[in-house]
Amino acid sequence: MISAPRGTHDVLPDEQPAWAQIVDTFRELAERYGYRPITTPTIEHTELIERTSGQGSDIVQKEIYTFEDRSGRSLALRPEATAPVARAYLEHGLHRQPQPVKTYLVGPMFRYDRPQRGRYREFWQLNVEAMGAADPALDAEVIRLYHNLLDRLGIQHYWLELNSIGDRQCRPGYIEELNRWLDAHPDVLTPEVVQKRETSPLRVFDVKDERVRAQLADAPKIGESLCAECRQHFDDVRHYLDAYGVAYRVEPTLVRGLDYYTRTAFEVLGEALGANDSICGGGRYDYLIEEIGGPPTPGVGWAAGIERLVIQLQEEGRAADRDGSLDVFLVAGESERVEALQTLSELRAAGLAADADYAGRSQNAQIKHANRIGSRYVVILSGQEATVRERGREDREVARADLVSELRK
Repeated sequence: MISAPRGTHDVLPDEQPAWAQIVDTFRELAERYGYRPITTPTIEHTELIERTSGQGSDIVQKEIYTFEDRSGRSLALRPEATAPVARAYLEHGLHRQPQPVKTYLVGPMFRYDRPQRGRYREFWQLNVEAMGAADPALDAEVIRLYHNLLDRLGIQHYWLELNSIGDRQCRPGYIEELNRWLDAHPDVLTPEVVQKRETSPLRVFDVKDERVRAQLADAPKIGESLCAECRQHFDDVRHYLDAYGVAYRVEPTLVRGLDYYTRTAFEVLGEALGANDSICGGGRYDYLIEEIGGPPTPGVGWAAGIERLVIQLQEEGRAADRDGSLDVFLVAGESERVEALQTLSELRAAGLAADADYAGRSQNAQIKHANRIGSRYVVILSGQEATVRERGREDREVARADLVSELRK
C-alpha cells in the first residue's frame, strides 16, 4: 500500500465540516472588515523567498522546497504567503491604487519541517495583509480581526502576546547592546544561538532550548531601546486594542528576526498546542516591499494555520458536527430506479442535499445506512407514494409529486 508522504495529511470527509467552519467564517469576517480575496501561485521564484526570508534563515537553510524547471530556473513551493502577496502588490501596480490595499488569502504552504502535532510539511493558512498605510490603528485592526474570528468560532482558551521591535532608527543601537551582552555571556552561545545570531541577533530569542531561553531572560530587551516614534506607535496600538476590548500580554522577548519587520509583532497561542506553537503570528513589515525592489511601503498582517485551529476547536469541543450534512436519503428498489433518479434530480434542483443507494442494498439495509450517515430525512419510494421518516416524528405519507414541496416546508 502506498501512503501519503511523511509530513502531509489527508483531510477526510468527516473532518471537512470543521475546515469549512473555519474558512467560511474567516472569509465572511475578512470581507466585513473590508479585505478582498487574492490568490497567488503555490510556485514562486526561489529568489523571492531567499530575499524576503534571509539566506541564513531556517526557511532558506532547512525548510524550503526548491527545484529547477526544464529551463533551468530555480523555483520554490511557497513557505508563507506574505512575500508572494507583496510581489503581486508590486508587480500588478496595486501600490498605485487607493491605499491601504487590504487582502486575504486561503491556501497551502510548504516547509520541510519536523512533522508533529499541528505541524506539517504541507499545511494550510489563513492570511491577512494590509499594505500601504503606517497607521497603528491598522495594526490593532488586523489583531482585532483574528480575535473576532476566534470569538465567532467559539474558541476561548488562548492568549495574545504583543511586542514592538523598533525600526531602522532605534534597532541598530539595540543590536549593538545585545551583541555586547552575548559576547559577555559565552555560556549562552550554543550552536543554535550562534546560527540564529548570524542571521539576525534578534533571532536568538527564538531558540528552543529552555535552559538558554531562561538565561536570555537577563539579556537587554528591544522595548528598552525604542525611539520616541516607535514607542508612540506601540502605545497607540495598545490604546486601540484596549478600546476594542482585546486582552494581551506584553512579551519583551517576542521578536521577528528579519530586517524588514518593524514595530508591532504579535502571536496568538492556544492551550491545545501549548506555549511553543502559535495558532496565529503576525506583525508590521514596513521594509518588505523595498526588499523586493519597490518604493517604501508600510504593511501589516498575519498568518494562521488551519490545522492548528482545527485542533483548538476539537480540544474545546466546538468543532462542527457532520450530522445533518445530508438532507434526504432516498430509499427505492431496483424496479423504481428511474423514478428515484428523477426524484433525486428534483430534490437537488430544489436546493436539498440528496443521495440514494448505489451498492445494491435491500430496503432495510438502505434505511440503516441512511440512519448511520445521519440523513435528516429518509424517504421510502413506493410507486407514486413516498413515506417520509424524520427523527422524533411519526412517519407521514405524501404523494411523490408533492415530495419536494413537503420537504421544503
